[in-house]
Amino acid sequence: MSHAVLKNKTTDLNPNFGVSDNKRRDVADALADVLSDSFRLYINAQGLHWNAEGPMFFSLHQLTEAQYEDLAKANDKLAERIRALGLPAPQSLEEFQRRSAIEDLPASEPLEGRILRLIDDYEAAAARALRTVSIADSAGDVMTADLLTARIGRYEENAWMLRATIAS
Repeated sequence: MSHAVLKNKTTDLNPNFGVSDNKRRDVADALADVLSDSFRLYINAQGLHWNAEGPMFFSLHQLTEAQYEDLAKANDKLAERIRALGLPAPQSLEEFQRRSAIEDLPASEPLEGRILRLIDDYEAAAARALRTVSIADSAGDVMTADLLTARIGRYEENAWMLRATIAS
């Protein structure tokens, strides 16, 4: 019995909740890009958290910790939504890197530059998520559209808080 369980593989689950197979696959594919962006944001926010120094250390350390913890939960919800749509979620660093529009934060950049880059990354992720909302809406997938609408709000809030942190 356990031998058969170990040979199990991830498959297309073929759900039937009113979204055609082609549209369901389109939504899941776009959502995998959104998940990849979110995963890269998670890495960048945590890297900034670990490596921040200077007079803003404590506040930036706390702010980025809250952000990467939120992103970790979001990553799980996004991946689970892809699975609910019946398709496998990305699972390798190579796939996240290939699918994401987000690049690593440059380690050699001064702190303000890394913060500005993370702000840009949140805004790019929000823009891609917004495009995916349109794909989900046109497919009649209100669950995915709702999930992403909330995510866009978090990305905008995260960018605003970082921007306010470095405002002069």
